[in-house]
Amino acid sequence: MRNEKEMLDLILRTAVNDPEIRAVYMNGSRTNPNVKKDIFQDYDIVYVVNEIKTFLDAENWIDVFGKRLYMQLPEALDKSLGKDVDTDNCFGWLIQLADGNRIDLHLQTAAFAKNEILKDKLCIVLLDKDNILPDIPPASDIDYHVQKPSQAEFSACCNEFWWILNNVGKGLWRSEITYVMDMINFYLRPELIKMLSWDIGIKTEFSCSIGKSGKYMKKFLSEDIWNRFLATYSAAETDSVWNSVFTAVDLFDETAVKSAFSFKYIYDTNEAKNSRSFLLHTFSLPKDAEEIL
Repeated sequence: MRNEKEMLDLILRTAVNDPEIRAVYMNGSRTNPNVKKDIFQDYDIVYVVNEIKTFLDAENWIDVFGKRLYMQLPEALDKSLGKDVDTDNCFGWLIQLADGNRIDLHLQTAAFAKNEILKDKLCIVLLDKDNILPDIPPASDIDYHVQKPSQAEFSACCNEFWWILNNVGKGLWRSEITYVMDMINFYLRPELIKMLSWDIGIKTEFSCSIGKSGKYMKKFLSEDIWNRFLATYSAAETDSVWNSVFTAVDLFDETAVKSAFSFKYIYDTNEAKNSRSFLLHTFSLPKDAEEIL
């Protein structure tokens, strides 16, 4: 497996030797000073080019990076599905190389790149032959820091969590396990992560990122809270799911109470109480029940 220096040397050498490539910038985890480096980090690279068509016409130009196992062309896939894509200004190759390295490579025209590079504070310029890219500050993950919610955002999070429990409960009563798992994974747990992130924000004065799907939360939560959060991930089995849901309910409610106090926000405890009560009633409802209440 080629190391970081070897890969970046190859990426830059390719750009230097190709007159169609006028600049190079990188973003992603490799530019984030707060992310520990590891062997699975992608190389998120943007080549700023005169025109993209030249590279699309030369299909084998990416062979320069080495033997490939497989790859994905996001814009080509979207176009094949009838979606509106601007391949004149941006096109990407997501490449898994045979030596274990992965390059997420995008080509952008200069006009497009000048705007895109300003949208992400994790960008660093590696090469600029013509000084076409704007000056940017040192890479920082500040754009990804947890943000303090407004009262409306806090209340919406709570309402969504307590409402989705209705779907979870009836799905479990019906033994619709795949439906329930989707309700939890796509709707319920994201609100729990959001609430936990605000608690982390309070403790850190909103100076950190929890990462995608809360993958860095372990660094900021107590061992007890982290283990309880992990317990919300259950096996696809009814009793296991019920236990995980009750764990999520307790954890969300406790954290919401603390966060509301710190923010000096209103927390609708009556909504929480009624939702929890209805969930418990659904849990104890016989399978042959003909009425809910």
